[in-house]
Amino acid sequence: MSKLLRQSFVLLLLMTVITGVLYPLAATGLTQLIFPRQANGSLIVKDGKPVGSALIGQSFTDPKYFWGRPSATSPNAYNASASSGSNQGPTNPALTDAVKQRIAALRAADPGNTAPVPVDLVTASGSGLDPEISPAAAQYQVARVARARGLSTSQVQALVNEYTSGRQLGMLGEPRVNVLQLNLALDTPRAHGS
Repeated sequence: MSKLLRQSFVLLLLMTVITGVLYPLAATGLTQLIFPRQANGSLIVKDGKPVGSALIGQSFTDPKYFWGRPSATSPNAYNASASSGSNQGPTNPALTDAVKQRIAALRAADPGNTAPVPVDLVTASGSGLDPEISPAAAQYQVARVARARGLSTSQVQALVNEYTSGRQLGMLGEPRVNVLQLNLALDTPRAHGS
């Protein structure tokens, strides 16, 4: 019996070292070597300081910035440790009320805009953290951002076009615009023609 316990303990110790120490170290080292940017969170750096991640949305409410998808995380918006959808279906009155409030906020920020509001500006993504919007959602906001910044719509549209990514591998997903990267580009002197 003691021989069996000793063998079991040795096997437990060996597997703990292999799966709990060696494998994680090897996987971490390999990802740092092959994909260092992604392994470190796809951080976006401005003036030598990280300002966010290309993978996690941020809240923008100032009219001079593009607004992203609403966050479903609570109590803090875009909280990666609370990633989840709202799980509210289309017949849920809470979702209907939230969408109406979001449409009202968009209309109030740009009263002259009578275009239909793109769905991704008023509904959260499945993760509640989506950092990107559709080109239609960016287009909807071009006039407001241009007016708030004193830029021409063609200057702002050029930046939207520059920061629009196509389908991955030419066939996966949909075209999209990373809101944080676009907003950082708007803050550069280049955006103002300087």
